[in-house]
Amino acid sequence: MGRPGLLGTMARTAVITGTAGAVSNRVQERADRRYAQQTTGGPQQYTDPAPVQPPPAPGAGPSAPDRVSQLTALADLKNQGLLTEEEFAAEKAKIINS
Repeated sequence: MGRPGLLGTMARTAVITGTAGAVSNRVQERADRRYAQQTTGGPQQYTDPAPVQPPPAPGAGPSAPDRVSQLTALADLKNQGLLTEEEFAAEKAKIINS
């Protein structure tokens, strides 16, 4: 097995970040509803938010925001000294050309 590659690590990080963001948003919505109930004295009309979109199929290319997040993560790795300039350039080319 070994250690996951750079893109595998980045994909796992993106999933974790997305999950954390979704949970955080849900917690914030619940807190906002409770606050609204306390300040108005009664329950508020609430509709569930739109469902979270599933990730694209494995064969589909990454969307523009996904590419930006991948490039940002890649730049962070380079800035931390975990990637050489050559590794950074190679991975960046893979992301851009995918």
